[in-house]
Amino acid sequence: MSGRVPPGDYAGTSPHWLREPADVNALVPVLWSSTARKGDDGVLHIGGLAVPDLVADVNTPAYVLDEDDFRARARAFRDGFDGYDVFYAGKAFLSTAVARWVGEEGLCLDVCSNGELSVALRAGVDPARIGYHGNNKTAMELRRAVDAGVGRIIVDSFHEIERVADVAAQLGVTQGVMIRVTAGVEAHTHEFIATAHEDQKFGFSIASGAGLEAARRVLGHDSLALRGLHSHIGSQIFDTSGWEVAGRRVLGLHAEIAEELGHVMPELDLGGGFGIAYTTQDDPADPAVLAAQITKIVTGECAALGIDVPHLSIEPGRAIVGPSMCTVYTVGTVKEVTLDAGAVRTYVSVDGGMSDNIRPALYDADYSCTLASRASDATPVLARVVGKHCESGDIVVKDEFLPGDIAPGDLIAVPATGAYGRSMASNYNHALRPPVVAVKDGQARVIVRRETEDDLLATDLG
Repeated sequence: MSGRVPPGDYAGTSPHWLREPADVNALVPVLWSSTARKGDDGVLHIGGLAVPDLVADVNTPAYVLDEDDFRARARAFRDGFDGYDVFYAGKAFLSTAVARWVGEEGLCLDVCSNGELSVALRAGVDPARIGYHGNNKTAMELRRAVDAGVGRIIVDSFHEIERVADVAAQLGVTQGVMIRVTAGVEAHTHEFIATAHEDQKFGFSIASGAGLEAARRVLGHDSLALRGLHSHIGSQIFDTSGWEVAGRRVLGLHAEIAEELGHVMPELDLGGGFGIAYTTQDDPADPAVLAAQITKIVTGECAALGIDVPHLSIEPGRAIVGPSMCTVYTVGTVKEVTLDAGAVRTYVSVDGGMSDNIRPALYDADYSCTLASRASDATPVLARVVGKHCESGDIVVKDEFLPGDIAPGDLIAVPATGAYGRSMASNYNHALRPPVVAVKDGQARVIVRRETEDDLLATDLG
């Protein structure tokens, strides 16, 4: 092709961490769930099933959830953080089946809406093992939570303290609460998912004294039981350095509440938000290693303060479900675009997009992908996988090498879409949200069905 840069020379048009693969058919194991495999024919298998056969029954796009992988990751956090309460993040992805898996693997569950609570209760999750988050819980939501027996409500404002206290008093119960505090530590992550710096909507500032005042107000209500402080420094975090400062500040407030207000809180939630591998630039840590490092920080700080170590909780965030799911698309069109440097980028349009994964558009998030339906001997080309929506920012995978013969009808699979893919999916352009298919030991079952046009029109009253 005239003006095309030789293969492998993309003149700075691809990110520095992206390398042309020696084998464009091969999987990078860290990006995929543990049962993902490719044979000589290049066909992707998950849970013992060939992906083309799997999606033939449900069409594409479709989310494929590896149950064995999900359960293994849940156990890894449960066992690695032995002695902690490990809270699965319902906001990452929640369904009745997944809520049951969470309970069966011995984890607790975080919810942050009445809908998520409804799913958890439907699944039979013990309410005492549910934590309720959110910066603006309504009186109706709080009444439902308190009446259901939710173990802890994480209070986020002075108004909410009064609201929870009133609801609990009306119901004649004592409600366990934790106070969410901001430690002034900004995690090395996207601005919109860093949650411990001062200028954001969550929590009570430790530095301003709001955290201490919140504890004073909670202790002033007989209908509330102050169980501890909650701190969350962000999401997609790969090391424990942020907890060095955050732990010192939060435990300092823990000790101050005991000294100033005479109340020794039995618990401490350190948040979490551990990172996963979306591309080869990501290097997630083993849960046991994270646990050892965080425990060392906490025990050291407690020793320095001369206080007992409280019972600890952790919230892995996306780290359980994120890597356990991939999204499968069908290629619709392929076009080549010559870039300023003379290189060519191949635009691969698929049958989904920002309606099933908003994160690239919202957070500028990077993803990887692979040809899932066959093998190819073609030279790799720099590709951008884009969706079908009427937005130029509708990008699924910004930069990846795909076979040069990628063509309409091929299947592409994008790994690590378990967190926030389906849970943040929308009906933009009146798209129908895809199904979630769980796979295990050569068996597949739809745990969330695809929306239909009847679903879409049911709320339109004409």
